[in-house]
Amino acid sequence: MSSNRRRSTRNRKRGQLTALVLVTVLAVVAGSLHRELREYADEQAKNEPAANERPPAIAAVAPGDGTGYVYDRVQDPDRTLARDARGDTVATFTDGARTAVLRGPVRKFTEPRTTTATVATDAWVRLMPQPWKAEAQNEPWFRTWFAAALADTSPDVIAVALEYGDGAPARKDKAGVQVAGDAGFGPINPDGSSGNDLRLEQTDFYDYLGQTWTFPDKSKETPDPTRHAMFDCSGFVRMVYGYRMGYPLLRTDTKGTGLPRTANGMATVGPGTTILRRTHPDQSVPVDLLLPGDLVFFEIDPRTGERLDHTGIYLGPDDAGHPRFVSSREEANGPTFGDLGGTSRIDGSGFYGAGLRVAKRL
Repeated sequence: MSSNRRRSTRNRKRGQLTALVLVTVLAVVAGSLHRELREYADEQAKNEPAANERPPAIAAVAPGDGTGYVYDRVQDPDRTLARDARGDTVATFTDGARTAVLRGPVRKFTEPRTTTATVATDAWVRLMPQPWKAEAQNEPWFRTWFAAALADTSPDVIAVALEYGDGAPARKDKAGVQVAGDAGFGPINPDGSSGNDLRLEQTDFYDYLGQTWTFPDKSKETPDPTRHAMFDCSGFVRMVYGYRMGYPLLRTDTKGTGLPRTANGMATVGPGTTILRRTHPDQSVPVDLLLPGDLVFFEIDPRTGERLDHTGIYLGPDDAGHPRFVSSREEANGPTFGDLGGTSRIDGSGFYGAGLRVAKRL
């Protein structure tokens, strides 16, 4: 072999070795950079505040402009899905219900004092001006409402419900009336734990407000000063859906266009669409049909027989995949999706899981 050929071979091998070293160095640098970026992202995620801890100004971003959707009809229950160009569901409208579930920015909710569970959801629950029916997307009212709802960044049903939880800051309206903030369940029972009731029930939304309320039938209710900033389970639902979101409210358990006074009244004669119903704990029910904002009803007090005696608002799956709800309870002294007085899950055989009887979509 000539010296020129030997020199060429050595140069070629030297070039290959140099390239190999360069590739190895680049791989090491890239791996190190990837690890650093991943660690930074993980740290940022840990430090990301829960939605119920964020300033209201950054709580939401408008999810769309309300145009260019395809509407599909599905069953069980009968409803209409609005889909975008990629086929993703942007909104769900259920026949006979005024609640619409829109897709928006993901929010995370926590309640550290009562549970390690967190709830993250991209569902934003809004009220339509009238109950949904098939083909309502072609009606003039809907186009105006839908465009506005998609751009709405104000607190929705879920955010409003959690404005009354543990440690929630008090907020007053322009008249100086407290309309949000950490709520109690009811006054201490003067008879101690008689009947296992440590706190008194029969506390409605107007007690929380401290304001006399006139109902559609012109009847009035006057607040009890000892129950200010408090409401029981049905009073909580009436505060969120009625006073805050504008759903009509009735004074008693009568059938009509508004929310009745008690959990049993809401479940039996109240408005909305029934999503599931069962008569005993062993009966299997499809809880996966529920959407955030649905009302859930329970039979958990043996003293009331078959009467439904507790209600709350479904939030969605928690970080472990279990369906979780929020309600006002005496054990937590107010609204909670935590685990005092029973885990706030509607699956399994736990206290509330076994006690679930009805779910409705308003």
